[in-house]
Amino acid sequence: MRRITAAFATCAATIALLVPAGLAAAAPAAPAEQSYTVVPYENVNVRQLPTKDSAYLATLTAGHSYQAYCWTHGQTVTDHGYTNDIWIGFADGYSSAVYFKGDQYANLPASAQC
Repeated sequence: MRRITAAFATCAATIALLVPAGLAAAAPAAPAEQSYTVVPYENVNVRQLPTKDSAYLATLTAGHSYQAYCWTHGQTVTDHGYTNDIWIGFADGYSSAVYFKGDQYANLPASAQC
């Protein structure tokens, strides 16, 4: 068992060295951190980065609850008369806060910034 653990640690350390410095900062928060329940009022795309042009990852369904971990500033989005540059961080990506119930941060606290 120790060999497996040591091998895993070595692989993880090697991967950490290969990740470009700027890329690590752009990743959403890890699921082990505090999470918050958010509810989109319409279907919304999850993107790899906080921009509409970033790679599509998934779609969140309107009215369902999801666990978010943080918020960050990103591309400004205008829809349904709302304009906002806040993006909600999930385990794997981001969605514009314009599409979530609540305040401009989808009711995440100011301290939950990514």
